[in-house]
Amino acid sequence: MNDDPSLNGYVLAAIGLLVACSLLTRATYFLFGDHLPLPESVRRALRYAPVAALTGIVVPELLPWDAGAAALLDAKMLAAVAAILVYWRTRSTLLVMLGGMTAYWILAAL
Repeated sequence: MNDDPSLNGYVLAAIGLLVACSLLTRATYFLFGDHLPLPESVRRALRYAPVAALTGIVVPELLPWDAGAAALLDAKMLAAVAAILVYWRTRSTLLVMLGGMTAYWILAAL
């Protein structure tokens, strides 16, 4: 950390504020969720949240980010194809993650 005490206080205050906001947003639903039920349309939309989050994490790792660059057929892309094949055969999210990571580790070791 820096020797400036005001900067250290600023960083600690920012961390404390982020912790408070995170606790407030997560705990509110658990504390008051039974008293404030979600509409059916929101419940339907929330079913897609895990898929959207996983897509937002995985896809940027697979896409080329240089202008005009073509997609590379590297270990990450081949592991993604393996994960898709695992999902196609099993429809299990856990097996997709295990199969994709196992394929990536094997391909990266080769």
